[in-house]
Formats: sequence, structure tokens, C-alpha cells
Amino acid sequence: MTETTITGINSITYPILHAWDWRVAVYLFLGGLTAGILVMSAVANLRKWPDSTTGPQCEKGAMFAPFILAVGMFFIFLDLERKANVYWFYLTLQPAASMSWGAWGIMMIVPLSFLYALSTAPPEMRHGLRFEFLIKLSEKLRPYHRKFAMLNFGLGIFLGIYTGFLLSSMMARPLWNSSLLPVLFLTSALSTGAAFLIIIARRTSVKLFYTKFDIWLIVAEIMVILLFFYGQSHSTANRMASIMPFFTLNHDFFLYFVAIFLVSILLPLALVIKLFEMREDHADELPEAAISRMNLSAIMVLIGGFIIRLAFIYAGQLNKFS
Repeated sequence: MTETTITGINSITYPILHAWDWRVAVYLFLGGLTAGILVMSAVANLRKWPDSTTGPQCEKGAMFAPFILAVGMFFIFLDLERKANVYWFYLTLQPAASMSWGAWGIMMIVPLSFLYALSTAPPEMRHGLRFEFLIKLSEKLRPYHRKFAMLNFGLGIFLGIYTGFLLSSMMARPLWNSSLLPVLFLTSALSTGAAFLIIIARRTSVKLFYTKFDIWLIVAEIMVILLFFYGQSHSTANRMASIMPFFTLNHDFFLYFVAIFLVSILLPLALVIKLFEMREDHADELPEAAISRMNLSAIMVLIGGFIIRLAFIYAGQLNKFS
């Protein structure tokens, strides 16, 4: 993934160059989703539940995390023009390069998140591990699931920030080059992680817990997005021009702006806001309609999280610093 400079052409011949496409957006989304799952799963394993549950929580979420991240890495591999460069990339560590830090960090997160998943695997699910050595390893790691949760909490925060920092470090792109972008991507990552766990949770009390958590995250996301656009609009002419496609009615990116607020923020919030005052020990009293609203809200958050990445990837390549 590199910035490309083209000379000898004009704006009519080649008006826009999209060096990064939807595959990078998928990578950023799945990386953020993994980060959110790791953090939210760790929160479940570190808190004290009202029903005095002390065993590992959100086992399925922890098991999904390394495989989702691996799929994301596959998409970024597809985006590479020269696939063989992956080999040379891991022969060195460049402290000044954000991609180098991210690549090495992801290589650590994949095995450590897998060990975390093994530590949370309950006995009734271990038969799915198939290999005997994995079953024994899971049994040995189970007493340390809280320590793995703390470790993966930090790794999830790092991964969530990196997905935004990867773009913000591109100084040639005024839309991306903002210190708030990593915060926005981290907030969105935590929100999508909570949404994913809402969908796969078996207990209604867990669904309600993450729904209430996600309400706070959606509110935080609103604030960060507004601050991001406010900062861009009160900065240089290039930065102001970079956000104008989102606010121009006849521009294709105005639909992205509408989708970001409707699909990822307003509609999901409206579906579950009434559940905010519901106590978790009364979660079993929730009707099926309320559970359906929680699931629908979570699905919309996931779709909205991808829309945010897709919008920023493409809109960020419309403008550059002169």
C-alpha cells in the first residue's frame, strides 16, 4: 500500500486516483471488529456479574476474533500489487513507519488472541477443537483466562487505534491526516465489537449488558464525528475542501454522510434507547420484541461500521495537499 504520484496527465484524463479500494476498507473494518471483540470480551471476563458467574464469558466471541483478523489480513494481501513483498516486509522493523508497527503487532495479536480463545473455551465446546494437544492446552490455560483477558484488552485497544492511525499518518491526504481519526476508528471498533457480541450472546442479560454499553459508545461516536468535522471545517482550505463532498447534496458522498448517521448512529440508538434503564437482573423479563430490537440494532451498527471505513477510504483520496 503506497501513495502514488502521477505526472503528465490532467484532471480531465485522470481526475481521481483510488490507490486504495474496498479491500482496504474491508481490512480496516475486520481489524476494527477484531479489536472491539477482544476489548469487549475482555470486559466481560474482568467484571463481576450480578449472578456471581466467575467462569470465562463470551467464549464464542473470543474464538471468532483471530479468524476474523486472519480474513482481514487476507484482504490486505489481495490489495498488495507485489505479493512477494510480504516476505521482505517481516525481515525488518521500521520504528518510524506505522505500517511496520501494525504488521508486527497483528502478527502478535493473532496467536495471543487464539490462546485467549482457548483459555475461555468451556468443556462442552472443547470437542470442536479436534486435536488432542489443543484440548489439553485449553485445559491448562483456563485458570489464566483473566490474565489473557487483560493482555488482549490492551492488544485490542492497540489494534483499534492502529486502524485509524494507518490513515492519519498519510500526511498527503487532508481528510485522513487528523489526530481524531484514530479516536473515531477506535470508538467505532468498540461499538462494532459490542454489536457482534450482542448478536452471538446466548444469555439475555449479556445481550442487555452489551446493548447498554453500545449506547454509550454510539453517543461517544456522535461526539467524535462532530468534533472531527468541526476541526476540519475550521482548519486550512485543503482540510475544509476534503469534507465538502459529505455536505454537497448533489455529490455521491452525501449519501455516505446520510448512511453514517442513519445506519450506524441514529437508527440503532432509537431502537434500543428505551432499554438503557432496564436492569440486567430483570433481563429475563424482556419480551421477544425487545431482543429482536437489540439484534437489529447490532446488525445496523456492524453495517454502519463498514460504511464509515468505506466512506473515509474513498473520500480521503478525492483531495490532497497542494
